[in-house]
Amino acid sequence: MGKFVINGQKPLKGDVYISGGKNSTVAILPAAILVDGPCRIENVPSIRDVTILKEILEKLGAQITQDDNSTITIDSTYINQYSAPYDMVKCMRASYYLLGALLGRFKKAEVAFPGGCDFGFRPIDQHIKGFEAMGAKVEVEHGIIKLNAERLVGSQIYLDVVSVGATINLMLAAVKAEGTTTIENAAKEPHVVDVANFLNAMGANVKGAGTDVIKIKGVQALQGGAVHSIIPDQIEAGTFMIAAAATGGDVTVKNIIPKHMESLSAKLVEMNIGVIEGEDWIRVAGSNKINKANIKTLPYPGFPTDLHPPAAVLLCLADGTSTITEGVWDLRFQYVDELKRMGAQIKVEGRMAVIEGTGKLSGAPVKAMDLRAGAALVIAGLIAAGRTEVYETKYIDRGYENFEEKLRSLGADISREDV
Repeated sequence: MGKFVINGQKPLKGDVYISGGKNSTVAILPAAILVDGPCRIENVPSIRDVTILKEILEKLGAQITQDDNSTITIDSTYINQYSAPYDMVKCMRASYYLLGALLGRFKKAEVAFPGGCDFGFRPIDQHIKGFEAMGAKVEVEHGIIKLNAERLVGSQIYLDVVSVGATINLMLAAVKAEGTTTIENAAKEPHVVDVANFLNAMGANVKGAGTDVIKIKGVQALQGGAVHSIIPDQIEAGTFMIAAAATGGDVTVKNIIPKHMESLSAKLVEMNIGVIEGEDWIRVAGSNKINKANIKTLPYPGFPTDLHPPAAVLLCLADGTSTITEGVWDLRFQYVDELKRMGAQIKVEGRMAVIEGTGKLSGAPVKAMDLRAGAALVIAGLIAAGRTEVYETKYIDRGYENFEEKLRSLGADISREDV
């Protein structure tokens, strides 16, 4: 187990470069299973979830070459099995994308229920509903989801709830199915569009990604040889924007798509934080007076649920009472008790956190309960008086590349220690 040790109250200043998107990468790597021949993927972040997925693909038979620090080539030609057991997928939620990819390639898939961060009940019923609509038979035995289809046939699928995972998984299964598949009430997140662009670069026919209706016309094969670059990480960018605002710093977040950050940028401006946008960068300057705000997390283009915990830290500094209403995950509030150790005044009422701005936090030993909660506690340590220790860095490593190094480059006093 590792921990971050932080001595706080140092404003962050300078430039930070954002890595490739975690949420895109963990879907695009399984999508490579569908491709005949090698495909080159650029701007791949060096994070724990990517390391795990590469190991899973190699165990299935893929050949993966690390071309440089952020570029890999995946050749799925020799993948010869459709089963990914529990010990391979237990560490990450996104392993469920193996279901759609393996089903699309072999018309069969066996994948254990995925692991990852615990945000409460996160069913995959919408995934299964779509697979069945395309002709797959679904069984669950001893914690393993088994899919089997004599034929995959295009179908019209309406998602009862907006689900990023189901939208992407059904795209993966549909790209080589017979006929046309229509996904209605589809998720619009940037990484849904990124996955569709990857598939199209390999010869798929996916239209409408980024809207609530996606149409996939099945093709016989996806051809290798193409190159795809992962989009910048929207959540990493937002984390550094919030950290700059919370520490009263002045940070330019580079290598991003500002449009993806609009919901956060608008909320920061509402809170009296300085925000200047460029073509591929955003500059955030802190304020002596942070206004209270009410936030509700929603599917894109709404405020991202993954930025809920970092935003809560910022609201601890606001003047007055603020609220965050969680519209996606029912157990997103696991960070609250840890923030209270640092002096935060937060009360959870159902899916709402009521935050009394105190203007200060105090250093304390705290524990990351999940990936984004861990990032929030690091931000809390950056603004707190004294020393903060954030335990369970393994969660943070799942989604942030060189997190402490990037923070140190901005002037943070943060180090990593083994426990």
